[in-house]
Amino acid sequence: MIRFITAFKKRSVKSTERTSGSNILTEYDIYNAKKISFIALSSVLVLLMAMFALTLGPYSLSLKEVFLALIGQSNDISHTRVVWNIRMVRIISAIFGGVGLAISGMIMQNILRNPLASPSTLGVSNAASFGAAFAIVAFGSGRISSHDGSAVTFTMPYIIAISAFGFSMISTGVIILLTRYRDASPETLVLAGVAMGSLFTAGVTSLRYFAQDEVQLSAIIFWTFGDLGRTGWATAGIIAVASVICTAYFFLNRWNYNAMNGGENVARSLGINTERVRIIGLIVSSMITALIVSFVGIIGFVGLVVPHMARKVIGNDTRFLIPASCVVGALLLLVSDTVARTLISPIVLPVGILTSFLGAPMFIYLILKGRNNW
Repeated sequence: MIRFITAFKKRSVKSTERTSGSNILTEYDIYNAKKISFIALSSVLVLLMAMFALTLGPYSLSLKEVFLALIGQSNDISHTRVVWNIRMVRIISAIFGGVGLAISGMIMQNILRNPLASPSTLGVSNAASFGAAFAIVAFGSGRISSHDGSAVTFTMPYIIAISAFGFSMISTGVIILLTRYRDASPETLVLAGVAMGSLFTAGVTSLRYFAQDEVQLSAIIFWTFGDLGRTGWATAGIIAVASVICTAYFFLNRWNYNAMNGGENVARSLGINTERVRIIGLIVSSMITALIVSFVGIIGFVGLVVPHMARKVIGNDTRFLIPASCVVGALLLLVSDTVARTLISPIVLPVGILTSFLGAPMFIYLILKGRNNW
């Protein structure tokens, strides 16, 4: 009898453990399903917003007219030109520009374990601004394109892009050299980035002061306003390809970044070369940011705010946080650009102005809501 009771208890305990384990597994699956649903819903919203954005502008089109223009069946050639040569290029630049800026900010925050890390705070954007201003002053790459002086075009845009990209990588190189030479901590890297940003900001101010005429000054100021309207199919394609490649690299290394979330000691105990992961992540994220900024100018707060927005829903699991940051970044920049070009139509505002206005209060809100979680 005693043996029977003992065996019955053991079976009851095992049954309870199996039931408990099954419940835990079910809750975990539901939790992951919610994350996947959020990513899928955000992706659908990006597609819907892209279709809606094609209809908006000074030259309004219906959804039917847009669809006919997309498939090449429109009877009005102007519809096809507006859809394909103007709006579609801008939309693609917004989507993949948002992806690149958001994922670079997310990776920087992860590898440096600092919620304030972003391309702006690490000086990458400021260095690109100085590089563009230097090219404008040194090579005379800007000119007034309207009689009232309200618009500026760039005579050598690729020279400006190369200069902006080069100075961005110089800033990144200085920070990396500091890491290698002094074995600097993540906090030191952020402080070094802030110092580099201040240095290049002072350089831009100096170039403005020594600009030879109003054309150069106007070109410098206009370039610092992030504007997706200056992109063409070639630059949009470069941005798209670079964003996809960098995002794929980060996703392939998602387990390394997950380990980095646990801290330096935890990651090292799992056999991860934390210094190598940090340096390569910093280089790749800086490269994609420098590339985007060199073509479209400075678009603030996307790389800083978007990862926090996604993290509020997804959490810190980089398996889901990486794609979530990408789609939220694409959606935010696409919506911002659509509002910027339709808010006071026919005047088109630079999208960088709008993201700065939206990003500052949003980031303050995120700080107040998440201050106890950092």
